[in-house]
Amino acid sequence: MSTLAWPSGYELREWAEIDSTNEEARRLAAAGERGPVWLRADRQTAGRGRRGRAWESPTGNLAATLLIAPSKPASECAQLSFVTAIAAADTASVFASGADIKVKWPNDVLANGRKLAGILLESASGADSVLSFLAIGVGMNLAHFPPDTEFPSTSLAALGASAPSPSAALVQLAAHFAKWYDVWMTSGFTPIQDAWLARAAGLGTRIRARLTHEETSGVFEGIDATGALILRETQGRTRTIAAGEVFF
Repeated sequence: MSTLAWPSGYELREWAEIDSTNEEARRLAAAGERGPVWLRADRQTAGRGRRGRAWESPTGNLAATLLIAPSKPASECAQLSFVTAIAAADTASVFASGADIKVKWPNDVLANGRKLAGILLESASGADSVLSFLAIGVGMNLAHFPPDTEFPSTSLAALGASAPSPSAALVQLAAHFAKWYDVWMTSGFTPIQDAWLARAAGLGTRIRARLTHEETSGVFEGIDATGALILRETQGRTRTIAAGEVFF
């Protein structure tokens, strides 16, 4: 996959160190900023992932957040997790063309079956259920990866690729995001759904889904029009899951 240029209309701000790019997006939004602006730091001192988990972001990895304000309801803006996952997968393919790059429901990117990148969406609602802002945080393991994680991780360097600088990686991420964001804005979720499923890890195989109060298993049959996971459980019942974690 060839490299792309920085997308028109997107601003970029960078720091050597910051507490969290998502927190900076919140501060900017509180001050009236709406973007689109990408925020990147060489190092985060208080990076976080889903469900408040700490996210390691040592120097050499990509830690970035897009602050944006789509004029769409919150329910539709949640689809941007899938837009971002496709963009992050395309970015990984630029630098590790020989790796098997997949997306993992709900918001991870895998390389050769190991976690390479994660995505975190945070937002605030304004009038009429339209978001006042959306912060899309992306962490990608370029040079390093955490060794002791429940789901095994990797990095571009560990894959044998020449790890790009975080700035170079962000150029590709921003460009691929802008491309898929335009598709979403003009054509809706269906082409995003199709592109995500074409890259989906575990599709058609048995998986475990860990939910808030239970764990279930079955065959991963796809995602629906809202992005919920479709699971055919052992008893033959089809179930849609809006939030949870998946294991293969």
